[in-house]
Amino acid sequence: MAADFAAWCTAIVFAVFERFDFHRSLVNLRDLVEMAPIAAAVGVGCCLLLGLYARRWAVGSHEEASVLAAAVAVVTALLFVVDSALWRHPLPRSSVLGAGFIALVLMGGVRLTARTARDRRRRPASSTSRMLVFGAGEGGLQSIRAMLRDPSCAYLPVALLDDDPAKRNLRHLGVRVRGGWDRIAETAKEYDADSLLIAIPSANRAVIGNLTELGRAAGLDVKVLPSLTDFSGPSVEVADIRDVQEEDLLGRRGIDTDVVSIAGYVTGKRILVTGAGGSIGSELCRQLTRYGPAELIMLDRDESALHAIELSITGRAMLESPDLVVRDIRDREGLIDLFVARRPDVVFHAAALKHLPLLQQHPGEAVQTNVWGTRNVLDAAAAAGVDHFVNISTDKAADPISVLGYSKRIAERMTSHMSLDHPGRWVSVRFGNVLGSRGSVLTTFRSQVAAGGPITVTHPDVTRFFMTVKEAVELVIQAGGIGRSGETLVLDMGDPVRIADVATRLATGAAGVGGRPIKITYTGLRAGEKLDELLFASGEVDERPLHRLISHVRVSPLAPTATADLPVRGPTTSVIAGLERLSHWSGSLPPTARATGGAATSDS
Repeated sequence: MAADFAAWCTAIVFAVFERFDFHRSLVNLRDLVEMAPIAAAVGVGCCLLLGLYARRWAVGSHEEASVLAAAVAVVTALLFVVDSALWRHPLPRSSVLGAGFIALVLMGGVRLTARTARDRRRRPASSTSRMLVFGAGEGGLQSIRAMLRDPSCAYLPVALLDDDPAKRNLRHLGVRVRGGWDRIAETAKEYDADSLLIAIPSANRAVIGNLTELGRAAGLDVKVLPSLTDFSGPSVEVADIRDVQEEDLLGRRGIDTDVVSIAGYVTGKRILVTGAGGSIGSELCRQLTRYGPAELIMLDRDESALHAIELSITGRAMLESPDLVVRDIRDREGLIDLFVARRPDVVFHAAALKHLPLLQQHPGEAVQTNVWGTRNVLDAAAAAGVDHFVNISTDKAADPISVLGYSKRIAERMTSHMSLDHPGRWVSVRFGNVLGSRGSVLTTFRSQVAAGGPITVTHPDVTRFFMTVKEAVELVIQAGGIGRSGETLVLDMGDPVRIADVATRLATGAAGVGGRPIKITYTGLRAGEKLDELLFASGEVDERPLHRLISHVRVSPLAPTATADLPVRGPTTSVIAGLERLSHWSGSLPPTARATGGAATSDS
């Protein structure tokens, strides 16, 4: 208030003297001495009424500046009207207008000076990590602002980098743009930097990968900002800066499926999740609790997994809740009794055997769990009158060549068939590889890196589709809301990723035991593995009627009763042949009937 009072007095005196070209003899000093304090008091009073001294806005912020400008305009207009109404004008009217402008400059300057001094006090100590920031867009500028205003920040931004020539002269809070990609190493040496922040939330896999390699080659510790959908708040915070993760190198930058807008079908309903203790099932349970289900029944045959999921959701694991159910989906009668007794409205079927090489050796287990187990869950859901049923599948079900693919294709087809005879919504969801799930390729690579290598890759040209656990779970929930009965939903997972490239980046980003470089060993494709996975089977049409990132495909139905004669014992080749035949079979009789002279049918 004192500074503003002084600013108004100074502005009026200067404006009046300037009006008379600083000739003291022409200035009415008596009127000036009387009017200057009065005008200053009016100005301060107006600012007081508008709340400028109530600390409603940060000092020197845009919000405070706009209120200050409004206050000065009001005071200037008021002084002009009063001065004009008096029979003699104590102040020249042009001086009143000029004084308003000068007062605004002085009052704003005081606030800007105070803000600059405060920001300098808040700057991190020079002993912290000296960081280059790549990206002079909004993400980079917000990052610099956040770091420079946190005295406890572990990073001190020293230079900006950006490939846009129009930003070459940009300077933000004293941090200047020094060049583009080609100057990372040179700038790091010039500023004695030891870390690099990739401050481009929308960056794709190629950009992050290239910048990571250039940064590490320059001896920099590379950090990254999360995608726009994963920020902890409305703007960038220091806590958002994190290490580069495999998800970043794979291009999974948080696709928003807008699940909140359609998840209302689970609110207030009884929900049952099979395989609740698995990677997808457990995250699914955690996400579902946010939407307020009336009951969440978590079913798994692994009691330790149920213990872990209860602990992660409630913070305690007493194992006394009726929502925890130890049950094997192979137990047909037990499942039907449970479903009829608890009457779930929505079922998410995540229970399955998923490790391809093991199932190639033990195909009978895939029959009993992935095929017959799914049939049991379907029949139990139908007996309980379920409204929504979502079966979780895999991209290996598209033109399958493995036991896992065959069994999951059959599960998709049985789910599709239920839509023909039963009310409600029966849909499947087809995934690619889920980052962070147990047994995923990245989990394996991390373990091999930690052990010093080698990293084992099946083939130098093998590619896979990837998605994050969050995306996978959102797709599952969304499928129940937008999937039409009988459909399989497929998430647009972008371009397939070359596994050898991921292994190379992990190997170059970490030193082996004793500082030795980590080697990559190629072992050859295993039985049932494809060089490139598919998202759609032959003849399936990619339709996206409701969401640009979610495809709807029609899968030919298969009566669950047709699976009854699948072999589970005997030669492995015979069991696999039975699965393969049934996954493609389109007839009305079981394959065994066709082989023994039943009604003629044709393979699809």
